[in-house]
Amino acid sequence: MYTFSSKLKTFSIILMAVGILGIGYGFLNAPKNIEEVETLLKKEASEHGGDHHEAAAAHHEEKTEAIHEEKAEGVVHHEEVEEAHAVVAVNKDSVVANEDTVHEEVKTEVAHEAAVANHEVKAEKHEEVSHEHDPKAHAEHVLHQLQNKPWSALYVACVFFLLLSMGVLAFYAIQQVAQAGWSPVLFRVMQGITAYLPAGSVIFFIILVLCGLHFNHIFVWLGEGVTDPKSPNYDAIIAGKSGYLNFPFWIVRAAVFLIGWNVYRHFSRKNCLAQDEVNDDLYYKKNFKASAGFLVFFIVSESIMAWDWIMSFDPHWFSTLFAWYVFASFFVSGITAIALVTIYLKSKGYLEYVNTSHIHDLAKFMFGISVFWTYLWFSQFMLIWYANIPEEVTYFVTRIQLYNLPFFGAVVMNFVFPLLILINTDFKRLNWVIVMAGIVILLGHYVDFFNMIMPGTVGDRWFIGVPEIASILFFLGLFIFVVFTALSKSPLLAKRNPFIEESKHFHY
Repeated sequence: MYTFSSKLKTFSIILMAVGILGIGYGFLNAPKNIEEVETLLKKEASEHGGDHHEAAAAHHEEKTEAIHEEKAEGVVHHEEVEEAHAVVAVNKDSVVANEDTVHEEVKTEVAHEAAVANHEVKAEKHEEVSHEHDPKAHAEHVLHQLQNKPWSALYVACVFFLLLSMGVLAFYAIQQVAQAGWSPVLFRVMQGITAYLPAGSVIFFIILVLCGLHFNHIFVWLGEGVTDPKSPNYDAIIAGKSGYLNFPFWIVRAAVFLIGWNVYRHFSRKNCLAQDEVNDDLYYKKNFKASAGFLVFFIVSESIMAWDWIMSFDPHWFSTLFAWYVFASFFVSGITAIALVTIYLKSKGYLEYVNTSHIHDLAKFMFGISVFWTYLWFSQFMLIWYANIPEEVTYFVTRIQLYNLPFFGAVVMNFVFPLLILINTDFKRLNWVIVMAGIVILLGHYVDFFNMIMPGTVGDRWFIGVPEIASILFFLGLFIFVVFTALSKSPLLAKRNPFIEESKHFHY
């Protein structure tokens, strides 16, 4: 039996305490009214004032040079006209005809130039007017963004750890249905990690309810008046999706998914523990059937969940690959968590039957799903970017322009780094290499969720600050506390699994 060490327990409690303080600071530090935002905007304008003055001066200098050039051209043109008059005076017979022709041409040219100039002035004025905005409305928009920041930080960390445990649950179900012979020695580790699912589900569901009660503005489609044609906030696209994107239906779907996942998690663990006490395979067969049914439910619920909880932050945009993309992100995160927890327990003298071949197989999954995630990332990005349809490509333009570092940084952390490190077979058997790669992969997929959620909630007002770091610390502390508490409550070996002997002697 595993014993939850007092040091690790204390560490997890400290993480949660620090996280709660940081989350509280984030909410308290968020602006409360438009006046605070207007003061902030004035401060930002004064800080960047010098740059604007320099740009204005440079623009004025360019205009001045252009005017001087035009005047110089005018003098040359005047000299050409005088020369033409001299020629006309010499040839009196043709002067009348030439004068009339030249006069008409000059008149036409002058009229044309005047019309062009007038059109340009009007266009310039129109452009200036179109770029003007109501300062009050702008301040209110920034207020919502800054108030969304602590909520968004909390949401990103919460959904990341929740789906991480779901990735482990899906991996466990796949092992059951596939009747895999290598993995049963790791089943109790997987069950320990999925023990986080009930706690994570409750917290996440509460956050969803608070979103529906308008405690925040992170979901645009939950805003007041967006589906009412008479409201100034009316959005025709969101109104067209209101049959699906409405709070009652949305929250019911969330409840069904969370309850369904937790029910399977509860009974699969119960059956696995019961299997240790009997001499037949009755409970194993029950788990097999339950896992097969769960995977069907999971495929459907995961797709809808990805649309509801993540893609709907950008309700004007959609991608048919998005559900697979989200799945790949949290699936590889879950497998990475299994590897890290296994290595930790092994270092403490537990899991005696886990060998380097088991670690090697986990590392292969980490590598393979990282490549799969990259395939989906590139497929989604390349097709949308190449097609260049405005309502689709805006999603990536926003992220490249406003989230350049995290957007491309996620690709480096989730593909380039795992590819270079884990492609080597020998490295897959080295614990320190797996731990290093695992930490980078987990951080990289947190950044991936950050990229998917933050642009639709805080826009250009993002940065990794106290709320983001504190939210990670809180949920990491809660994750460690719940997972290792669960691991200490049952034997770490599923001794009556039909494939346990094969798993004990697994070598690759």
